[in-house]
Amino acid sequence: MKRTLTALVAGALLAGAAFAQEAAIRRNLLERLPQIGKIDEVSKTPVAGLFEVRVGTDLFYTDAEGNYLIEGQVLDLRNRKNLTEERQAKLLAVDFDSLPLKDAFTIVRGDGKRRMAVFQDPNCGFCKKFERDLQKVDNVTIHMFLYPILGNDSVVKSRNIWCAKDKGKAWQDWMVRDVAAPPAPSPGCDASALDRNREFGRKHQITGTPTLLFADGRRTPGALTAAQVDKLLTEAK
Repeated sequence: MKRTLTALVAGALLAGAAFAQEAAIRRNLLERLPQIGKIDEVSKTPVAGLFEVRVGTDLFYTDAEGNYLIEGQVLDLRNRKNLTEERQAKLLAVDFDSLPLKDAFTIVRGDGKRRMAVFQDPNCGFCKKFERDLQKVDNVTIHMFLYPILGNDSVVKSRNIWCAKDKGKAWQDWMVRDVAAPPAPSPGCDASALDRNREFGRKHQITGTPTLLFADGRRTPGALTAAQVDKLLTEAK
């Protein structure tokens, strides 16, 4: 009983010291750099004396007293990991089941058991490269979100694809075979999903295309190869 009480007291003291240190870091940083804005979280890193400072999804690093602020990445050389990248991936993860699938169209290949979502712009060169490589990936359900962020022509092309009778075919005709979808009827087609997709992207900081989301919440920007996509799909099951 005595030992348990001692452990509880020691734990409380450590928690109190950690709270006081976090408060000091917050206070000093805000006094010395008020433009940093609202600090959402201060936490220890695996590096002795180095603390992570989270402002939204932006990560900074500081010492135990908030005297210095470091902007950059922390690399774990021994384990060959990018700690900053891993942390940001967790912060930017999206609950797959919360995706507004009504604003996407679906392409199914093989048994469709593995799932992913992709945000793409029809005028994005990297997206075309990615889409052509994606043809090699089987046994997958792809929820395709049209995400026109590269100008008005992207909006027009996205609307034409969204309003096509077979959205998946119109998309792949354009991205894989360079065959443009016919002009969408105007009025007569509700393309408000494109606005909602852009709003969703702003909320979740989707700033480039293609952006891939997997069933386990993982998010990957950029045109991955078919082999890389296949690996991530298998891991996300």
